[in-house]
Amino acid sequence: MGKDVIIACDFADKESVLAFLDKFTEEKPFVKIGMELFYAEGPAIVREIKARGHKIFLDLKCHDIPNTVKKTMNVLSRLDVDMTNLHAAGASAMMKGALEGLTRPDGTHPILIAVTQLTSTDQETMTSELLIDRPVADVVLSYAKNAAASGLDGVVCSPLEAGIVHENCGKNFITVTPGVRFADGDVGDQKRVMTPAAAKEIGSDYIVVGRPITAAADPVAAYRRCVAEFVG
Repeated sequence: MGKDVIIACDFADKESVLAFLDKFTEEKPFVKIGMELFYAEGPAIVREIKARGHKIFLDLKCHDIPNTVKKTMNVLSRLDVDMTNLHAAGASAMMKGALEGLTRPDGTHPILIAVTQLTSTDQETMTSELLIDRPVADVVLSYAKNAAASGLDGVVCSPLEAGIVHENCGKNFITVTPGVRFADGDVGDQKRVMTPAAAKEIGSDYIVVGRPITAAADPVAAYRRCVAEFVG
């Protein structure tokens, strides 16, 4: 499995995201469409960006009762996305239902991954607000094992946890890691971060990069820097 950089296209509307993608005249980057853009523009924006030749990670983080998530994933399976996700905190019944709903009649399905803990969540927040006393790495690993046992393809985790996930769930279990920043960049609201080069070294399969690319003075140059550091 090859490594890839996914650009988080967290824009508020169609015009903004298409103007951004128009800057890429040579590459067709793998892009993430999240809640902000999807809720603003609906499935049509997914179809339009896909028609432009981009791979798409539809990042809606489903989390509900198993039947609702199963039916939601069945709807999402009709969009030609390459990857989508849910919250591992929904537990195994929800994850198994999601996979069943996402699987097409021919047996294929987009890559389905589970969010373990958000990279904005640190140990203090987990302990004081979520009342989870176990270390973050232990919780992430437990969620990853549950996802693997439920038949999912991988997890979203901090690059800090990618290595231990691979050690316990296998090298083919995908790790998708946000929280990636350049060494000379601002970490913003992320708490558990790593550089592209370090994420490569520790074993991340995909890195999701937003503001270091989308807010850069030269987004194409920033993207190419990311690819050079992570893919090589």
